Amino acid sequence: MISKKMQTALNKQIKLEMDSAYIYMAMSNWCTEQNLSGFASWMMNQYNEEMAHAKRIYDFLHDVGAAVVLEQIDKPASKWKGPQDVFEVTLAHEQKVTASIHKLYELAKTEKDYPSEVMLQWFVNEQVEEEATATEILERIKMVGEKSNGIWWIDKELGKRGAAK
Repeated sequence: MISKKMQTALNKQIKLEMDSAYIYMAMSNWCTEQNLSGFASWMMNQYNEEMAHAKRIYDFLHDVGAAVVLEQIDKPASKWKGPQDVFEVTLAHEQKVTASIHKLYELAKTEKDYPSEVMLQWFVNEQVEEEATATEILERIKMVGEKSNGIWWIDKELGKRGAAK
């Protein structure tokens, strides 16, 4: 069984992952309202990923006999200045999640909680990908500018990322 401190920290991470999902759903909604269907689809895929992340920790807590305590999720923003702002917020949020994962990983190492450490290693790797992807999209938006035809191309490319349901 994991420590109460780790249990509490992992429950807080579930909340953060669900907050993340809600943020991405709000961004998807905003992008839909701006007729950016590719951006909207990409964000809805992010929503699904974040929910899967929360579920992964939820399942782990049950597997190790720890209690799951679901906290209230935060109301996300609903307006952004444009696609660049959306991805600046996305990158900053992913950096916040990365910092949280790193703290959890350090806690697991300190407590010699090997099952949590192994489970969290997946998240450490996942966050490298999340930040790299957000950075790449943000840099592309900056290169083409929000008011150019290039934003249409980026929207089309983002829409190729699997079906959002």
